Amino acid sequence: MHSIPTQTAQTQAASTQRGRAKEIRRKALLTAAAGLFAEKGFNRVSLEDLGAAAGVSGPAVYRHFPGKQAVLGELLLSVSRDLLDGGMRVAAEVTDPRAALDELVRFQVDFALSNADVIRVQDRDLDSLTEEDETEVRHLQRLYVEVWVGVLEKLHVGTDISELRVRAHAAFGLINSTPHSVRNHGRRIAAKSARTILEHMAIAALTASF
Repeated sequence: MHSIPTQTAQTQAASTQRGRAKEIRRKALLTAAAGLFAEKGFNRVSLEDLGAAAGVSGPAVYRHFPGKQAVLGELLLSVSRDLLDGGMRVAAEVTDPRAALDELVRFQVDFALSNADVIRVQDRDLDSLTEEDETEVRHLQRLYVEVWVGVLEKLHVGTDISELRVRAHAAFGLINSTPHSVRNHGRRIAAKSARTILEHMAIAALTASF
């Protein structure tokens, strides 16, 4: 004999469904924001534009974010946190320095190929964040760089830390700029081919001896 769900259970189930639906709409807004901000620039996108791109009314955006600047903040903060978490996980789980570097490069290439819009937004609109959000994004980014430096330090023993930071930043520039250029200039290169090129070039730069 099947039991009849209690009112409490029904209420909890409904609340869970509403929560999931809200999270889906929130993610849809962030995805739409990445595309619109990348295409038009933060200052030329309205809340109505964001809502329309995500399939909701402009005022409905306020159910998820207090304003357009908060959308930008969440977009860049969430990406920065994800990068740091992923980099720290690689450094903790892969003990061999060269293998760890290979995995970090693959991780960064995956991010770049999947988030070209976000990269463009960060490059162009970082200074449109609130002072608090910008400070936090830069802090998270510095920590991410130090994850790479920690791995590079084991491969280039005795090399000055500042030089290792230059290598890391140079690799980010190589990896992050290329997906945007191959997408917007001439015939698009297949992601598989782009991945191979980016990974090999980044590893060559990061492991080169001087």
